[in-house]
Amino acid sequence: MILSLAQKAGQRLMVGFDGKAFNADLKFLIGTLKVGGIILFSRNLGTPDDIRRLCNDVQDYARSSGQPPLMIAIDQEGGQVARLKAPFFSEFPGNPAIKTRDAALNFARVTASELRSICVNMNYAPVLDVTRPDIPGIMDGRSFGSDPHRVAAIGAAVIETLEENGILSVAKHFPGIGRTVLDSHIDIPVIKEGMADLESCDLIPFKAAIKSGVSGIMLSHILYEKLDNIWPASLSVFIARDLLRSRMRYTGLVMTDDLDMGAITRHYALDAAVDQALSSEIDQILICHKSTAIESAFEQIQKRIRDSVSLDALCDQSIQRIMAAKDRIRPYDGL
Repeated sequence: MILSLAQKAGQRLMVGFDGKAFNADLKFLIGTLKVGGIILFSRNLGTPDDIRRLCNDVQDYARSSGQPPLMIAIDQEGGQVARLKAPFFSEFPGNPAIKTRDAALNFARVTASELRSICVNMNYAPVLDVTRPDIPGIMDGRSFGSDPHRVAAIGAAVIETLEENGILSVAKHFPGIGRTVLDSHIDIPVIKEGMADLESCDLIPFKAAIKSGVSGIMLSHILYEKLDNIWPASLSVFIARDLLRSRMRYTGLVMTDDLDMGAITRHYALDAAVDQALSSEIDQILICHKSTAIESAFEQIQKRIRDSVSLDALCDQSIQRIMAAKDRIRPYDGL
């Protein structure tokens, strides 16, 4: 499929919206901004039939508008971050309670089956952040633990099972936020440890994720000041391109965390953030709330790839990765 400039720009965006049914906002996002995918939050979720209808309606509209199929993503980690809840969906106690490979396989199988049943095709999971037993951190309730090798093994089991069962998995939050105590939704955390510390601990689960065929890796909004003292990982050429792509040889999707979070909005202008993401070989930019920022990002991406031969070439590479991931999406058997 040959994409226009506008389609190339739109495919780089994963966006949130308001409402539980197909509406004018979604028509604008898909038909005009030509976004690559949407993100579901609690505000978008009704009954399983409601969610399935919403997902089918957006895919039908994308198809009728000459767009590629959409990635439809959700955060279904289990535990405290699980958008789908009882009584319609299985509830799990969360990653800290997953102690064995069998428990990880069961969580991933059930989750994949339930996501496929409502036509969601991407899960922003698993969390691969390694916590610190001596430092109470924000990820204590969401991590598989403080042993990087155990986190790697459990995470790999979840990734492989989600992928085998038709769900694109996304490991997060690269290169690891287990040592942070400040929530990046509020402001930008700073990590002072250098590459040796990351290599000996935080990167171990992500190396396993890459080996296990994870579809995507989400970057954190953390400033690792010994690696890049200007840009957080989510906008860092050194971390996204040089470390993750070149050094760790990851060829799948790379995405930012939500650019609406305080770590970004309090310190960086949107156009500068978009420019950095494009230069860092990041494939997808997340903007998770309805706002004019989505259209502004779309216009900025178009402008940058139109005006720069090198960024246009990088954009084509990103489009290839995005389309390759979309080609792996399996239609729900029950449709």
